[in-house]
Amino acid sequence: MHPTDVSMSRMVLIGFIVALATLVGCATSTEGPLHRTGVGPSCCKTVEASPRRAAIVQTASKLIGATTIQANGKRISYDCAGVTRAIYLEYGIDLYGSGAPDAKANGVRLIHHHIRRHGKFHQGPVVRPGDLVFFDNTWDYNQDGLVNDPLTHVGIVERQEQDGTVIFISRVAGAIERYRMNLALPHVHRTAEGRVLNDYIRRKDFNDSVNTAYLTGQLFAAFGSQNGL
Repeated sequence: MHPTDVSMSRMVLIGFIVALATLVGCATSTEGPLHRTGVGPSCCKTVEASPRRAAIVQTASKLIGATTIQANGKRISYDCAGVTRAIYLEYGIDLYGSGAPDAKANGVRLIHHHIRRHGKFHQGPVVRPGDLVFFDNTWDYNQDGLVNDPLTHVGIVERQEQDGTVIFISRVAGAIERYRMNLALPHVHRTAEGRVLNDYIRRKDFNDSVNTAYLTGQLFAAFGSQNGL
């Protein structure tokens, strides 16, 4: 996802104050995409969300379709990291609160650093509502023409289906939407029956190499869980 501003078409008010800080892009982990085994038609039983996790997911779902967000009447940076941070802030968690891990840290790396200090990372296969999901190489963050951009996107898990498909909420292109990811079949966009397993999360560019990955399952890095949820 490229962190460019989009024109205002819908205003959504989140009832809390967001500290105005510059959010520098949406960027993912140093771990690469995984190829899963043992994830199948009955991979994952429904995991009951705690009340706090359920509330976080409900707030995220209410923002679906929004093309801007506001806090206390002021527009905040509208990218994947800013949206994710704003949702968690409503529940007293500042995902930027652990500071910058390096001088070039973008919003996603700030969130990743926070989870490293105040949570844990995992690779599934079972995922809980309210978990964070991180991606690598969703756009050419350093603009060098190479696929070498860790931590470029983040979203919030809404739920997981029995076959392991993860539904997450994030701002990817023009609005906040639901997206799908299936780590058992990371290279499959749509089944023969027409069911989407992995959404496109990286835009194609004429400069892309022939082996450039575009799907959520291909660009997945890690799940993150905040302590205390």
